[in-house]
Amino acid sequence: MMSAPSPMSNKPLPKSSGEGFDVLVQHYEECLDRHGATPKGVDWPTGHDLEARFGAMLGILDRTTERPVLLDLGCGPGLLVDYLAAQDRLGTVAYRGIDLSPRMIDAAKERWPDQDFTCRDILADPLPEGSVDFIAMNGVLTERRSLSQARMIDLAQTLIEAAFKTARRGIVFNVMNSHVDWERDDLFYWPFDELAAFLKRSVSRHYQFRADYGLYEYMVFVHHDARRPTPIEPTEWWKR
Repeated sequence: MMSAPSPMSNKPLPKSSGEGFDVLVQHYEECLDRHGATPKGVDWPTGHDLEARFGAMLGILDRTTERPVLLDLGCGPGLLVDYLAAQDRLGTVAYRGIDLSPRMIDAAKERWPDQDFTCRDILADPLPEGSVDFIAMNGVLTERRSLSQARMIDLAQTLIEAAFKTARRGIVFNVMNSHVDWERDDLFYWPFDELAAFLKRSVSRHYQFRADYGLYEYMVFVHHDARRPTPIEPTEWWKR
């Protein structure tokens, strides 16, 4: 349960993701056609880098003792399931995968028939509020292709707000770091201050940025509640 209501935006969600995410879906389906269900099939250059992303992203589960519902939003062909299985962690979460692309979902179901995969646009067809514990969005907001920066920011903000409403405990996603030597025109760079201002204004003030895992991007963790350190004993140690 939340200790206090988070400052959510009153901006209505669009009835459809419309022009924007369809551009990205087409790009990733082309990658899948060329490379199959591999890291390159979701436009990650190497499996080594994808492992770093997954490892950092699953830090959102660090304080979890029960078996949480983890929604892999933009799951592609289910590579996060491969990572969880390789880490012997697949049984520690109730996994769900959702993607806009029917072809990605077909590939995921073929590879992992016992897992829960669904083709769904959560903006046009929202999930019930608070219906999962955590949402992970790996690579969903790292490319913008032909979209303008302004349009991509609008799409990203709308998706983040929708995801945060769906997750009881928190969400995690990655974006490209603007503190680099040069930028590619097809990638989505979101400066720290701009993203922090949006999160504080429209999502939650309980957020964390992580840019220490060796890639030119950063991970964003957004929680409903504060992540205070575990209290030490005695609880009033400062009165000694």
